[in-house]
Amino acid sequence: MNWIITENNKKINALDIPTISIEDIKADLEKMKMRVVGFFGKKEFDNIRLYIVMADDKVGKLYVTSTLFYQNMKSYESFTQKFPAFHIFEREFYEEFGIEPLNHPWLKPVRNNQDKYPFFEMKGEDVHQVAVGPIHAGVIEPGHFRFMCQGEKVYDLEIMLGYQHRGVEELFLNSKRYNNRLAESVCGDSVIAYNLAYSQAMEELSNSAVSSKAQIIRRIALEMERIAIHIGDLGAISGDIAYLMGASIFGITRTLVINTMLEISGSRFGRGLINVGGVNFDIDEKMAEKILNMLEGVEKTVDRTSKVMLSKPSCISRMERTGVVSTETAKSLGAVGMAARSSGVDIDTRFDFNDKWYAALDVRSPFKATGDVHSRFRLRYKEIKQSMQIVRKLLAKLKEYKAEPIKVTPNDVLASNSMVISMTEAWRGEVVHIALTGANGELLRYKMKDPSFNNWYMLAMAVRNNGVSDFPLCNKSFNLSYCGNDL
Repeated sequence: MNWIITENNKKINALDIPTISIEDIKADLEKMKMRVVGFFGKKEFDNIRLYIVMADDKVGKLYVTSTLFYQNMKSYESFTQKFPAFHIFEREFYEEFGIEPLNHPWLKPVRNNQDKYPFFEMKGEDVHQVAVGPIHAGVIEPGHFRFMCQGEKVYDLEIMLGYQHRGVEELFLNSKRYNNRLAESVCGDSVIAYNLAYSQAMEELSNSAVSSKAQIIRRIALEMERIAIHIGDLGAISGDIAYLMGASIFGITRTLVINTMLEISGSRFGRGLINVGGVNFDIDEKMAEKILNMLEGVEKTVDRTSKVMLSKPSCISRMERTGVVSTETAKSLGAVGMAARSSGVDIDTRFDFNDKWYAALDVRSPFKATGDVHSRFRLRYKEIKQSMQIVRKLLAKLKEYKAEPIKVTPNDVLASNSMVISMTEAWRGEVVHIALTGANGELLRYKMKDPSFNNWYMLAMAVRNNGVSDFPLCNKSFNLSYCGNDL
C-alpha cells in the first residue's frame, strides 16, 4: 500500500504524501478495513489534489494518501457504493470543487441549499409531509427537517442544513497570528475541544513544547466540558419525556460545573483558557480543592436523579426501543463519539490514539449498548462518572508538576511543506483539525471536521418507524451541532 503512516498530532512532510490513482485507493481500502476521518481537496494551480486520511483505531495509527485531478478530470466513480461512510465526505468534496462522484446514491447539497433542494418524496393517499424549520420555536440554530409520514409513523426524515455560510476554515488561512479566539468560537458548546485541537496542531507545526502542567490542565478542562454538556443533555432528555423534576435538577447541576469553569478561566465555557503554548490560567491547590468539592456534590445529585429515572417504568418506556440505530448501521455510516458508542461501536480518540495522559488512567470500561434513547441516556451517565474519575486522577497528577510554567512563548514560524492531523475527543466525538503548510510555512489549507458531520444521518435513521412526536426526544438524545456542520 502506498500510504504514509502517522499518528495523532505528529507532523509529516506533505511532499512525501503519495499520489496514487482512485482505483488503487479503492483497492487499498478493501484490504485496510479502516474508517475515514479526512477526505478533502486543495487547489494546486489548475488541478485539485484530494487527500484521504484513514484511521486504524486498534493501533492508534493514521494513514494518508492523495490523488490528483487534472483540469480536464471532472468525475470519478464514487467510493460510497462500497464504503457508505464516505457519502457525506464525497458530497462535500463535490460541492466545493465540482468533481462528481459518479453513481453516488445520495448526491445532494451539504451546505449550498439556496436552489430548490431535491427532497425525497413518497406517493400514496395516506402519505403526508411534515416540515419543521429552518426557523425553530426554540432558541437553536437553523436547520430544516422534512418528514415523510403515514399517519404518525415516520418512513423517512431528510435533514437540510447549510443555512450559515461562515467561511471559518478560510478565516484561519487569513489569520496573521495564532488565532485561538477563532478556534474556540467555531462551536460554542465545544470550546475546549476545538481550541485544544487547533493549539496542538499549531504547536506541532511550530515545534513548540508545552509543559506537562499545561497539558494536564487542558485535559481537566476538556473533561469538565464533557461533564457539563452531558448533564445538560440528561436534563433535555428528561424534559422531552415530561419528567420535569429531572429537567430541573440536571439543569441546576450543570450550572455548578460551568460556574467552576468560570472561576478557573473567567468564562463558564472555558473561553480564553487555552492558548498556543499552554494555558492562561493555573489550577492551584485551592482551586483543585474547589473542583473536587464541586464534583463530590454534583456526582451525588447525578447519581440520585439518574437512578430514579432509570428505575421508573414511565421514564424507561419512553426511552427504550425509541430511536434505535443498530451497530451495523452505525458502523456503515461512519458514526463517531458517543453516538457510535451508544450503538456498540467502541471508538474513543482519547484512548485509541496514544494520549499519554489518558493511557495510564485505567478508566475505560465496557458498555452494553442498545442503540436507542435509553442507551444514549445511560452512556451519558456513564461518561459523566468516567470523566469525574479522570479529573480526580489528573488533579492528583498535577501536583507532580507544580513548579512548571503554564505557558511558553511559541515559535512564530510553522514548519514548511508539512501536514498535521490533530484529533480531540469532544463530548460529541472526535473533532479533527488538519493543517497543511507551504514552502514558507504559510497555511495553505485548514480543514476541520465536527463529529456531527458524521452523525447527522444517524438521527435520520433513528426516527424511521417511530412516531413523528418522538422526533424531539430522538433529536435531544443526539444533540448534534448545526454550526459544526455549517463551517
